Amino acid sequence: MNSNKLTEKPLVVLIHGLHQRAWIMRPLARYLQARGYLTYELDYRSLRDAICEHSKRLNEWLTLHHRPEQPIHMVGHSLGGLVIRDFIHRYPQWQISHCVTLGTPHIGSTSADYIKKLISPLVGHAYREGLDGHTAPLPDNICLGVIAGNSPYGLGQLILSYHNRRAKLPKSRCEHDGTVYVFETRLPNAADHIVLPVSHTGMLVNQEVAVQTHHFLQHGKFNKG
Repeated sequence: MNSNKLTEKPLVVLIHGLHQRAWIMRPLARYLQARGYLTYELDYRSLRDAICEHSKRLNEWLTLHHRPEQPIHMVGHSLGGLVIRDFIHRYPQWQISHCVTLGTPHIGSTSADYIKKLISPLVGHAYREGLDGHTAPLPDNICLGVIAGNSPYGLGQLILSYHNRRAKLPKSRCEHDGTVYVFETRLPNAADHIVLPVSHTGMLVNQEVAVQTHHFLQHGKFNKG
């Protein structure tokens, strides 16, 4: 991305999730670029550093390439949505416009809880104040749209199937995207929430997810018509 100060097109910061790198956000970034947005895909090491370090890295980039009075849109996948919340809490000087999270476990991740107990290095520093459900609360003035998936295909489906049986969850709370439960994605003060037939990773290349993300960035709500 051009290193000059951004002045003309709206900026969307895209933030990847656990065990991923920035390139995984590029299909969505290209979709938004084709619709008039500038994009920046934050790259960070999800296991090595604490969530506050990812926020710091983003703040440093914005300080060099953006002006505080210019609005910013933000889109985060999974852990990336928690990075957004942490960033907003730590760096309130930035003008955050609309945010969209994709499959983000806003109230904590059951899958991560199990993995933390079994093979803790697989969640690393992403657990504390992130996947443990203790991320900074979302300010009421932030317009957040939440996209969840209910296609239960992914590495976490065995864990969640086991948990469904063990915890005897009601059917209404058993929906998940193969990694994250739908109910884990909900925040009381989110502006809108939508469930799409996509898996946790599949949502990153899904056309309807891209369309709904763009619609929310434009209108502050999803297209449910």
